[in-house]
Amino acid sequence: MADKSTENIKKIMIIPEKIRNIAICAHIDHGKTTFSDNLLAGAGMLSEELAGEQRALDFHDDETERGITIDSASVSMLHSVEGDDYLINLIDTPGHVDFGGDVTRAMRAVDGAVVLCCAVEGIMPQTETVLKQALRERVKPVLFINKVDRLIKEVKLTPEAMQQKFVDIITHINKYIEQIAPEELKEKWKVSIQDGSVAFGSAYHNWGISLPYMKKKNISFKDIIDAYENETYKELSKKAPIHEVVLDMTIKHHPNPLNAQKYRIPKIWHGDIDSVEGKALSNCDPKGGVGLIVTKIVVDKHAGEVATGRLFSGTVRQGDEIYLNMAKKKVRLQQVSIYKGSQRTMMEEIPCGNIVGLVGLRDTFAGETVSTEPMTPFEEIKHIFEPVITKSIEALKAADLARLIEVLRQVGKEDPSIKVEINEETGENLISGMGELHLEIIENRIKNEKGLEVKTSPPIVVYRETVTKTGTEEEGKSPNKHNKFYIIVEPLEDNIYKAIKSGDLSEGRVKKKDRIVIDKLVELGLNSKEAQRYRYFYKGNVLVDDTRGVVHIGEVIEMIMDGFQQVINAGPLAREPCAKMRVRIMDMKLHEDAIHRGPAQVYPAIRESIKGSMATAGSSILEPIQVMQFDSPSEYLGNLSGMIQNKRGQLINVDQQGEHISVKAKLPVAEMFGIASELRSVTSGRGSQYLVDQMFETLPVNLKAEVIKKIRQRKGLGDNE
Repeated sequence: MADKSTENIKKIMIIPEKIRNIAICAHIDHGKTTFSDNLLAGAGMLSEELAGEQRALDFHDDETERGITIDSASVSMLHSVEGDDYLINLIDTPGHVDFGGDVTRAMRAVDGAVVLCCAVEGIMPQTETVLKQALRERVKPVLFINKVDRLIKEVKLTPEAMQQKFVDIITHINKYIEQIAPEELKEKWKVSIQDGSVAFGSAYHNWGISLPYMKKKNISFKDIIDAYENETYKELSKKAPIHEVVLDMTIKHHPNPLNAQKYRIPKIWHGDIDSVEGKALSNCDPKGGVGLIVTKIVVDKHAGEVATGRLFSGTVRQGDEIYLNMAKKKVRLQQVSIYKGSQRTMMEEIPCGNIVGLVGLRDTFAGETVSTEPMTPFEEIKHIFEPVITKSIEALKAADLARLIEVLRQVGKEDPSIKVEINEETGENLISGMGELHLEIIENRIKNEKGLEVKTSPPIVVYRETVTKTGTEEEGKSPNKHNKFYIIVEPLEDNIYKAIKSGDLSEGRVKKKDRIVIDKLVELGLNSKEAQRYRYFYKGNVLVDDTRGVVHIGEVIEMIMDGFQQVINAGPLAREPCAKMRVRIMDMKLHEDAIHRGPAQVYPAIRESIKGSMATAGSSILEPIQVMQFDSPSEYLGNLSGMIQNKRGQLINVDQQGEHISVKAKLPVAEMFGIASELRSVTSGRGSQYLVDQMFETLPVNLKAEVIKKIRQRKGLGDNE
């Protein structure tokens, strides 16, 4: 970064009104990276010839090679509107759904999103997924309709038909905003051509227009069509450069941190808004205590681990001591910096409202809350899809084993949507991800960037255990026979399960009289008394305290929660995680002397009574199901439906537009390995597939025994384990 721009950034980053934190989000191949490179070039951060070719934000080798963006890179740039300079912190996010975790984490760091959508293909499943994530994090969208050149040159639409196409896209986006945006923001946030919150253009040819810009520069849509017909479209990038149109739109329509934090903090932080910390966070106060959430960890060859995050309150300074709330320890900041692509520019101090890079946060991970003193942590970052495919991974050389464990821990920090399980006793190490491509890329990164030769098993599907009816009340005795617990396990209602999964009910242990949780449960149909007994939400399950007048319950409740957690992590059928269960503690008899009711006594008793009740509650296996959309020329419909049926799939609907079809279907993940190459063969290479949704459904009864047997064999479990 030239010294001049560094100096200017230093001046502006202390004025929150002049800052915009934004992300670009879109469906795969709708042109995000070309779009962001042209914004950077326009803001003087990249040479114009290289933009689009350079892929400045793709700084891992495998991103540049595959031509898809996998990590969310952050960059700061300057833009001037009517003589005023603004600082725009931009995050480019992946559109491939296997990397959806990066999108979710990027949304926590920003206040505005540019939803990029292809004019020809319209709104695609991943555009919807990304928009959902933005709205869930209270991030305000604007719309850029890209690849308009293709509508003119390839599809040859009339201006009227083109207008209709744009109206359809805008209506579709606004329908989502109507459904998901908070009540008070629905109308304000809808996008429209009239107010300039929608722009059109071609990232590839580096031009863009919006209604206000057309008026300002006296350009009409006819000028654009003429430029393509007369092959003079190169001049468009001089008349209406894309960066000017988009960054003008961002400054006008996206909120600055001062405004955004007032309505975002109550959603993402559940502490007391009227407390000192609450006020500092809501008001983006640089004089308050530090309040930062880490959204990404990158391992830098020279500096080690660099934690990127959004600073909501306070000021970070080199050399300051700060507190990691999950790791429960203090660390010293060695460096504070801002970003330019993968380049970090060091600063002495950076105030709140900015996206910052910090060195010195040892043992941290994405989702960590960093503060001056211990504080209520930010809400856990919810990933929209959970990992459903696992591989076991081992080092080729025995001497590399210790290094493999270190590298796996690093990978788990760099990408928290990957789940890493390291079992030091059995020596089995597992990585779980969202799909085959996700795991393949992690594998390649371990080989190429970390220089470690590894071999992996064929992919394994992640199942869940659950119950289908209310079990009987079962007793669990502690080993010393002095403590008894009585527990009932039953299925959890769908609406409560969905509220946990969508983040409306935050996972975690519930504080007594937590009004937010109680009100939400009442809204879902419970009465207030019942709602107050809900003590713990964990991985889509709940623990309810139905006891009356037990004297020492306060001293054992945390241990009961730990025991509950142990069973949920590894159920009785095949040691797979449990889901959709309500565990009710009905009664307990405790020894009077605390020494006789420690963890060694309580844990086994709780496990015994939960598993005992599950055995009477019709235990069953849930398998992961993905809703997929397959697009192809209509002549392949027969082949596509044949492929879906062969995979235990279920057709949901077929949408035909001219020569093209879109087929939506539900497929079990277990049947989907190698589907990409099969799709190529049944559509002669002309089909594409997208993940729309994911859920768990009951495994067909005729497959249950076989699946349980295979899992138990793989885990080396005996008959009584």
